[in-house]
Amino acid sequence: MANSEKRVAVIGAGVMGEALISGLIAYGISPSSITISEKRDERAAELKALYKVSNAPLGENVANCDLILLVVKPQDAAEVLSEISQSIKHGTLVISFVAGKRISFIADCIGTSANPVIRVMPNTPTLVGKGMAAISCCGLVTQDQREFALGFLGGVGKVIEVDEELQDAVTATSGSGPAYFFAFVEAMVAGAKNLGLSHEDATLLTVQTIVGAAALLEGSQDDASVLRQKVTSPHGTTAAALASFEASDLNSAVAKAMAAAHKRSQELA
Repeated sequence: MANSEKRVAVIGAGVMGEALISGLIAYGISPSSITISEKRDERAAELKALYKVSNAPLGENVANCDLILLVVKPQDAAEVLSEISQSIKHGTLVISFVAGKRISFIADCIGTSANPVIRVMPNTPTLVGKGMAAISCCGLVTQDQREFALGFLGGVGKVIEVDEELQDAVTATSGSGPAYFFAFVEAMVAGAKNLGLSHEDATLLTVQTIVGAAALLEGSQDDASVLRQKVTSPHGTTAAALASFEASDLNSAVAKAMAAAHKRSQELA
């Protein structure tokens, strides 16, 4: 089936759901082939106006689709999947964006082993086309289905495939990672203000410095360690700051934070 002919049900029309709708359309899925299930009339009307998609009750939507994008909160997943189980056709692909929930959980809630499931851990930069996602496929997923998931997710960022056992590590790295970045920006802005800069100037200096450093890293053949060494003169200002980081055991602090995220991801399963 050609991409434009796939009938897609998007379950969950929040900000991530909207980003995925945009990605689907960019990948070649016709808006007329995308149907959301959204109970909030105002939100449904907004998405219909923006993307020319349709809105339908959950059961009707699922019964008529070729694949499902499940973009609901973890605490809502079991209820939604139980409702889906009454209508889903055998063989319909389920692509789950539900944080922490395993492929086996999806299959058990649906109540059938006849539906292929792809588990995805996305992150919020997907909203601006700079996302990082990791997919894991169950044994029922065909090569065409795998390539579809990799393809449309690649349109809203970058994507890799990992064994499902590594999904908790992905969550702790790229899933929660944007928040680590935002926290570091907050700390830098606060530090700059303590040195006398205005909030406006501190924010601009910090954000542009980090955006520029990220672009430099992405476009360089050198890794972060080499780039760090290149901008660190012996006994200079950068060396003094990095020595303070080392004295505060920055590596250990980051490792502990990521381990905490990893543990919580496991607990959500």
